[in-house]
Amino acid sequence: MVRLTRAQQQRRTHEHLLDAGRQVFLRRGFLAATVEEIAADAGYTRGAVYKHFGGKEGLWLAIIEADADTHLRQLRNALAEANDRDALIAALIPAGPTDEAAAKWSAAAAEVLAATARQPDTAALVAAVQRGHDEQVAALLAEHARRLRLEPAVPLHQAVVMIGALGIGLALRQTIAPPADSVAILTHVLRTVFPLPAPPPEHALGDH
Repeated sequence: MVRLTRAQQQRRTHEHLLDAGRQVFLRRGFLAATVEEIAADAGYTRGAVYKHFGGKEGLWLAIIEADADTHLRQLRNALAEANDRDALIAALIPAGPTDEAAAKWSAAAAEVLAATARQPDTAALVAAVQRGHDEQVAALLAEHARRLRLEPAVPLHQAVVMIGALGIGLALRQTIAPPADSVAILTHVLRTVFPLPAPPPEHALGDH
């Protein structure tokens, strides 16, 4: 068996705790989840969570940072393959906006927002991750909208916030209401944000 270096061991512990944190937050929500349960799921003691993340809030922050990076990478690849307006819109719609896991994660995120409202330092860190993610998404959209000759109907930084809030809201509804056609709703909104290009003006009769 190959012995891992200390750095490799630390990295493996870090990743195991991230994975366990995701599963426990999905299963229990943010408020009900405990450091002890997360550590036990990962096969470590609670001290490992505090050592790597400083606590439950720090673990959540690390998870959303990692997820934001993953989303940006996937979105970058999907947009690079988009060759028309419909493909760009499809790239922006989450793979499973009505998925049960997405609904549970959105509920956990809502708990985090409520819990950190009275913790300005933590709230600022969460907001910074979201702001950085939104800025990069807006930049990607601007690049590919130009490439596809699409003219957004609203400023893209506003569109990104609006689309994100709508996606979270639709996912949250799945926890209490019968599934709505979230894909159709998101598609309709995105078609409004990215209208079809105006057709070129027709030449007047007699023009050559």
